[in-house]
Amino acid sequence: MLRQFLAIFVDVVTPVFGLVLISYLAGPRLELKVRTLSRTAYFLFIPAFVFDIISKADIEAVLAVQMIAYIALVHIVLAAIALGIGKLLRRPKEVIGAYILIAAFANTGNFGLSLIDFRLGREGLAPATVYFLGLNVVNFTIGVGAASWSRGRGGWQSILSVFKTPAIIAVLPALLVNLAEVPVPLFLTRLIGLLSQAMIPTMLVTLGVQLADAGRPQINRDICIASAIRLIGGPIIAMLLVLPFGLTGLERVTGILQSSMPAAVLTAVIAIEYDMVPEMVTHTVLFSTLVSFFTLTVIMSMV
Repeated sequence: MLRQFLAIFVDVVTPVFGLVLISYLAGPRLELKVRTLSRTAYFLFIPAFVFDIISKADIEAVLAVQMIAYIALVHIVLAAIALGIGKLLRRPKEVIGAYILIAAFANTGNFGLSLIDFRLGREGLAPATVYFLGLNVVNFTIGVGAASWSRGRGGWQSILSVFKTPAIIAVLPALLVNLAEVPVPLFLTRLIGLLSQAMIPTMLVTLGVQLADAGRPQINRDICIASAIRLIGGPIIAMLLVLPFGLTGLERVTGILQSSMPAAVLTAVIAIEYDMVPEMVTHTVLFSTLVSFFTLTVIMSMV
């Protein structure tokens, strides 16, 4: 057991964190711009990756719906737990909103896909991508909804805008190619493949630069509570709910792992947009990412 734990820590977790650390240290010195990196990944690499994976995936439609329902319920339950804990502790409304935002918004892109690729190989990327896409809708719905609630603002336009994102748009042609077996020209397949391969390293570099911009985390009770809900509550709820949904194999493992990821950097963006304790949310992203270095190793050794 100890040997497996160390092997996962060294061979799976360390390379991912290593690239984030290199970017964290080198980004400011090289004057790398987060906006340039993130927009390149957002508009080019991520939709190419989604198309490449989904167009070749061998996942039944019924199973995909089952997976999305499972991962959605996990994060709805987490959001409800965050709401309950916040009210029990009598925290201010904006802090409760931050709890919910962090609980619902896991870093299934930068971190999740990278770690699953190293841990399970390309076979694990298909179900991991289904979870990633499904959670994009769930995350924005819960996250922006919580932010709007905490500030007394309407956020339906922001929630609906998720369906205009390049990654979601890429799903339709990918499904058409997959289900209708539409042939894709070789030059286009290779072009999409090259763009797809650039996604994971670019997203990890972007994460490192974003964390560097956030500065050193200032730890307090709210940051610890929000991180615990995300890093401990996530995998526990995922493990409990996977049984009634009957998911097994790669679908089970990837679902639990995607639910165990630290808070996504996008939570800080939403917190800033809605003026919802942005400093606390930003430091929680950095703190939960650092702590996940150990929690994810434990989860991966268990599943």
